Amino acid sequence: MMKHAWDSYRQYGWGHNELKPLAKKGHSTNIFGNSQLGATIVDALDTLYIMGLHEEFKDGQEWIEQNLDFSINAEVSVFEVNIRFIGGLLAAYYLSGQEMFKVKAVQLAEKLIPAFNTPTGIPWAMVNLKSGVGRNWGWASAGSSILAEFGTLHMEFVHLTYLTGNPVYYQKVMHIRKLLAKMDRPNGLYPNYLNPRTGRWGQHHTSLGGLGDSFYEYLLKAWLMSDKTDTEARKTYDDAIEAIERHLIRKSNGGLTFIGEWKNGHLERKMGHLACFAGGMFALGADGSPDDKAGHYLQLGAEIAHTCHESYDRTVLKLGPEAFKFDSGLEAVAVRQNEKYYILRPEVIETYWYMWRFTHDPKYRQWGWEAAQAIDKYCRVSGGFSGVKDVYSSNPTYDDVQQSFFLAETLKYLYLLFSSDDLMPFESWVFNTEAHPLPVLHLGNITLPGMDFYRVC
Repeated sequence: MMKHAWDSYRQYGWGHNELKPLAKKGHSTNIFGNSQLGATIVDALDTLYIMGLHEEFKDGQEWIEQNLDFSINAEVSVFEVNIRFIGGLLAAYYLSGQEMFKVKAVQLAEKLIPAFNTPTGIPWAMVNLKSGVGRNWGWASAGSSILAEFGTLHMEFVHLTYLTGNPVYYQKVMHIRKLLAKMDRPNGLYPNYLNPRTGRWGQHHTSLGGLGDSFYEYLLKAWLMSDKTDTEARKTYDDAIEAIERHLIRKSNGGLTFIGEWKNGHLERKMGHLACFAGGMFALGADGSPDDKAGHYLQLGAEIAHTCHESYDRTVLKLGPEAFKFDSGLEAVAVRQNEKYYILRPEVIETYWYMWRFTHDPKYRQWGWEAAQAIDKYCRVSGGFSGVKDVYSSNPTYDDVQQSFFLAETLKYLYLLFSSDDLMPFESWVFNTEAHPLPVLHLGNITLPGMDFYRVC
């Protein structure tokens, strides 16, 4: 599947951000600022390396060396460029040892730094790579920045400081954490919107799906990546998860555990495909949780994995919808037409992989194999892989996009699910939210500038 996805991109979309596998031409979205930055190449590199596809890796490396240039007049998503490009380049550097990847990652990071020039230090959602001018998405509540976006910079930026000795990256992300720690949180929950000018929350909408998801993931992973010395991150994670469990996690009438969304004082009984990553997160965070609750969180991870599997199993194609409801007799199914699509997303398979690593229960490999077969049957086309518009239709139409994250995440998690545990072991690697592995920093007595809690006690 990886060979088919990569070879098709190589043939029809080379250098473009993504691929239209039916039209057999390049594709891009506004997150990449309508520029040809080869997002698929950067995103797929570490997957190619891990799978031993070294010829393909070399092709990608050569393209990056010769063509990847960030001094362009393009407005990009700070979050997407960080997790896909900086994450991808850093992972390629750590896996291959090729210095060029590190140099490119640092060049790009320099271009993102102006996004932090706001009255609060909470970065803008978008920045122009040439002018450094930033702004927020027009659709975001009251001109706000988004929790998942400004909360998903920590892993990459700490590594940038580690590799360069330049404290600025580390200081930027620690400033965000300090600011959030001082803020009042309604019901202990973090709203998804924060205004970078005023430092006030936007509308009180909290979600473990889109807009919120990876903020919580990075709190846990900051602790894991620090070799469990960043106890402040761990405590912040534990407190947040406790509030989420109290206010957002419920059992349906049919006995399915789901994670709802808090909107304007009430719980919406709807779960997004994106929120399905949380099963893996709960399992990953089980060890080290307070009050001997490791067993509880592993069980919670298993329950979320089961619910998300049901969302796949209750469709015609055995592929999960974008969002699914839990009310009026309908459970784990999409109701609205605009939520019935599947765009090659990885989150459910990601949770299967974490659950497999922690339990070795064979059902997780079984479920992953079902998903792999369904993707291969319904999403493979002659020019690559495409998302589908309705997972409940036996005759689905294609959206004609091969997302870069399909190669970065979906196929990598599937491959790891069927690999042995000593490939990318959790003791040594922490995966960013785009599935780019970064090494655990065993810093010993080295203290980076301003990194006061990364000392060994």
